[in-house]
Amino acid sequence: MADETMPTIDQMLCFAVYSAGHAFTRFYKPRLDALELTYPQYLVFLVLWERDDLTVKALGDKLFLDSGTITPLIKRLEARGLVERRRDEDDERQVRIRLTAAGRALKGKAEAIPLAVVEGTGLPLDGVEALRRELLALRERLDRIG
Repeated sequence: MADETMPTIDQMLCFAVYSAGHAFTRFYKPRLDALELTYPQYLVFLVLWERDDLTVKALGDKLFLDSGTITPLIKRLEARGLVERRRDEDDERQVRIRLTAAGRALKGKAEAIPLAVVEGTGLPLDGVEALRRELLALRERLDRIG
């Protein structure tokens, strides 16, 4: 007999968000495989294409990643010649990340991905934007009480 006070997994908001995240990962995989990028690496590029030459800390903060996660990711991108790391001139404790020419060129190859995501949702552009805003607001509310 089911406990009527406990929702089923299919009724849980957290599971809907979790499973949607996995669906996004499956959606992105072939597109990012073509660029030889993982999803976290793609996120790094999205940030750096928007604003290059950030500290590792600023990049990690923007992506909600700690240094133990972001540093190996950046090292792999550096080994591929897509980014370069260097010490901050004003504060040698800080490491700055800068796109190389190859990293900047990758942007042109990735430009179709956001359009494919919008198409994949089946929502009009304003619907995608409304959903994005709702998810950000949800994250902020949960962070405040978490």
